[in-house]
Amino acid sequence: MKFMKLGSKPDTFQTDGNNVRYVASDLASDIVVNVGDIKFYLHKFPLLSKSSYLQKLITTTNEEENSDEIQISDIPGGASAFEICAKFCYGMTVTLNAYNVIAARCAAEYLGMHETVEKGNLIYKIDVFLSSSIFFSWKDSIIALQTSKSISPLANDLKVVNHCIESIANKACVDVSKVDWSYSYNRKKLPEENGIDLNQNGVRPRPVPKDWWVEDLCELEVDLYKLVISTIKTKAIQSNEVIGEALKAYAYRRLPNFSKGMVVQCGSDSSKHRLVVETIVSLLPAEKDSVSCRFLLKLLKAAIFVELEDMTIDELARRIGQQLEEASVSDILIQVPNEENSTVYDVSIVQKIVKEYLMQGHNNNNSEIELVECGGGEVEETRKPTGILSDASKLMVAKLIDGYLAEIAKDPNLPLSKFVDLAELVSGISRPSHDGLYRAIDMYLKTHPSISKGEKKRICKLMDCKKLSVDACMHAVQNERLPLRVVVQVLYFEQVRTAASSGTSTPDIPRGGMMMKDPNTNNNNGSRSATTTCNTEDDLGTAEELKALRKELASLRMNNDKDNNSNMKGNSDKAVITKWIQSPQAQAHATLFVAKFFGRAALMSFLSAVPPSQRSPLFESLLYEAVGRSINPVNGALGVQTVLRGGALIPADDESFDESNQRYMGEGSGLSSMFERKVIKEEDSETTAFQTTQRKLLTLFF
Repeated sequence: MKFMKLGSKPDTFQTDGNNVRYVASDLASDIVVNVGDIKFYLHKFPLLSKSSYLQKLITTTNEEENSDEIQISDIPGGASAFEICAKFCYGMTVTLNAYNVIAARCAAEYLGMHETVEKGNLIYKIDVFLSSSIFFSWKDSIIALQTSKSISPLANDLKVVNHCIESIANKACVDVSKVDWSYSYNRKKLPEENGIDLNQNGVRPRPVPKDWWVEDLCELEVDLYKLVISTIKTKAIQSNEVIGEALKAYAYRRLPNFSKGMVVQCGSDSSKHRLVVETIVSLLPAEKDSVSCRFLLKLLKAAIFVELEDMTIDELARRIGQQLEEASVSDILIQVPNEENSTVYDVSIVQKIVKEYLMQGHNNNNSEIELVECGGGEVEETRKPTGILSDASKLMVAKLIDGYLAEIAKDPNLPLSKFVDLAELVSGISRPSHDGLYRAIDMYLKTHPSISKGEKKRICKLMDCKKLSVDACMHAVQNERLPLRVVVQVLYFEQVRTAASSGTSTPDIPRGGMMMKDPNTNNNNGSRSATTTCNTEDDLGTAEELKALRKELASLRMNNDKDNNSNMKGNSDKAVITKWIQSPQAQAHATLFVAKFFGRAALMSFLSAVPPSQRSPLFESLLYEAVGRSINPVNGALGVQTVLRGGALIPADDESFDESNQRYMGEGSGLSSMFERKVIKEEDSETTAFQTTQRKLLTLFF
């Protein structure tokens, strides 16, 4: 630290108690100067010879009040700064340094200690010390700037603060090759500074990093820090990344628990913390990637805790949206300030961030200037578009939101609408696996067991069963929280995948429409029906096939009874999976039809994959699905009764269906009317039109 000594006489200032200062001298004091609560017993001649202000004040006091006591209550720096000036007037030794020089300079200005009063006066000597020593030193400039906080605004009027700021900014922007590590006083000493010469071992000293100065500036109060960083930015020498690192260091130093994504509010400190967050946000470089996405998210959490205005929070959300692919799930878990009956996490702000991210893909007019070196050493400017999102970036964001949904799903107060709305924002992003989304859906269903069937259907529509892994499929088919339709869908696509990997064939979906052919009705459709009608024996199968299939179903049932230690005795001709069909013959027709459509092995795989209690409704759903795949999807379920009667499904055009529709719909006592009631119930009475209900059911599967 630099210092300067003024005067040559010994310091004879004495103290009498806490509030009295006097000069030990043979001459009695003839003036009393009151500075605040402290009395100085001094002599007029030394003071009047160097201070124009004291000359006027003493003269006025003697004329008006005839008193030897004067009052100075507003001198910058207080009693300590006045004592320095008084000692200089007496010629006593005074030591100036970075801690007291600004206060002494302002006090001297207040007292009028200019060159016009006496040559070599205090103001002149202090200005020389500042310009030749203090402003040349990195450490002293910072210390001097800190001390100016208590003596503003006179320090600002004298441009002393501006000189300190300019000195600091110039040194922060100097080429690092010219920086001496002794500039920084907040770092740990390097080995070479502890007497270890690394050059002896052929190792060069550690280079100075570009952000060598950021820790030192953290000592400044927020208003002074803002002035310094703003000055550094205007010089346009330091990179945006270094500016961002400086802001990050200041946030970690000045905001308690900032590393944990929160700010502890401690009474009077709350306004100070609010000012710090506002200042850092205002100083953020406008360029993307100047600060990390994680830092921006911590800053956003702090802004919410200190209750900054919405405009500032929206600006942070916009900045975060530009770099969202860099974030992790823990980063975007933004807690809501303590409120009764509220959600744990702020989902709305995350929705806003995701929208900002997706808007980049529609903002193709944005571009940034890039310098490209051409032949001959010439450099030309080219514009590079910035509004295009890469597939890798989209995939990272989709996985991020899937993980976020799994975390917020644990909140019992989270409304379904917020979960679905956020998931739908990234539904347009194609991703190879939906395991993360399935995990989130399952967690929501587990935490919210009381939601309705319609709500379960709504949330499960977010998931594509074809994109579930083998492990996820195994979990899903055993998951009793999922609607049965989703379980059937998972089973089917898993069977398709297994068949594809083994090279076997899977059931094809007929492209044309089909209608039912009842065995009790005559076929008068001419050549068209003759060419497309399947052989009755091929459709129904042989008695041996039916017998073998019944044995497999009976074996499956007996194994379950054994596992469950059940004493119930079942009839192999009446498997439990078809107990909802009254006629044994209809049971046989239905079982064989489903087995031939999906394949016997596939049917057994489906049934064994779910708990015994769900096999009967599963078989029922498989039957409706098999029929729906064989008929025009709008009207497919009408064929179930034909199958149960042992009839064949034949092609039909739209006109022939219109004629036959009333006949089949009129069989109110048959299975078709039972199916109609069942579907309408499962759809929560969304519509009373049978065809609309059937279309919705089949759309779910296909």
